[in-house]
Amino acid sequence: MDWTSQSILITGGTGSFGKAFAQIVLAELDPKKLIIYSRDELKQSEMRHEPAFHNQRVRYFVGDVRDRPRLVRAMAGVTVVVHAAAMKQVPACEYNPIEAVRTNIEGAVNVIDAAIDQNVERVIALSTDKAVNPVNLYGATKLVAEKLFIQGNSYVGAGRTRFSCTRYGNVMGSRGSVAPLFKRQRDTGKITITDERMTRFWITLEQSVRFVLKCIEIMEGGEVFVPRIPSVRIIDLARAIAPESDIDIIGIRPGEKLHEVLISSDEARQTRELDQMYVVTPSFPWWREPTTPPGAPMAPDTTYASDANAQWLGVDELRQMLEDERHA
Repeated sequence: MDWTSQSILITGGTGSFGKAFAQIVLAELDPKKLIIYSRDELKQSEMRHEPAFHNQRVRYFVGDVRDRPRLVRAMAGVTVVVHAAAMKQVPACEYNPIEAVRTNIEGAVNVIDAAIDQNVERVIALSTDKAVNPVNLYGATKLVAEKLFIQGNSYVGAGRTRFSCTRYGNVMGSRGSVAPLFKRQRDTGKITITDERMTRFWITLEQSVRFVLKCIEIMEGGEVFVPRIPSVRIIDLARAIAPESDIDIIGIRPGEKLHEVLISSDEARQTRELDQMYVVTPSFPWWREPTTPPGAPMAPDTTYASDANAQWLGVDELRQMLEDERHA
């Protein structure tokens, strides 16, 4: 794939992922154009003044994914769309459920429609482990968004647009990560953990960006790409960040899981295993001829869960990752 000929738009472009994505793309891939699409003009202004984004190829569009006409205008001439905009805070989604639906579900519909109307070539949406067997509204909205993007391929007709998704776990350093909370609590001498058995999948911002870029390059339309990433015990993360602090177990919160799942046992039947990722193939690929996807079939009736993972990060490895992030 020749990135120098691509005009890229990223929704939620001023978020943690969006900024990391823009920085790597501008530094390494030299795209024709990079459009930062977000609803926060202050964050866009702040981003403009960062040296990493002093680039004449960058455009800043103020807009909301709820606004379909604005998306259509923003996608004129665009070849690649990365959909990262979402309401992500679980309590905020529960307290404002209709707003979560309007952004995460109706916003997905608007991105799909605008991309088809503007003949965008490749669209990839960011999903989450919370979309698998969801127990909260955020996860439920992301599950629906996944289904919309995958089956959005059947709306394309004779057009060239193709849709796929990526799905991964907690991102170290992002605004939704527990790590910043632990860092703030460290100053008080006490870290709060909901359950000492809790595990999560773990990925760095840079790894998530490079994974998304790889998936854009290989996507054919309809896949859900899942990286093979390590798990962490949340209590080990707390010990890595604040080894001198006391740990207070406060009990699991509503809408929270003890362990997360990236591939369910039902999805295993549609999943292929590659060296660095799993690929969940579409159940109803009406838009293309049946093919045999690369990789080996995943064992049926198995799951890819954070508590049964083959890869783990211990306290020392987490501490090193946090140190590397601080110096990045």
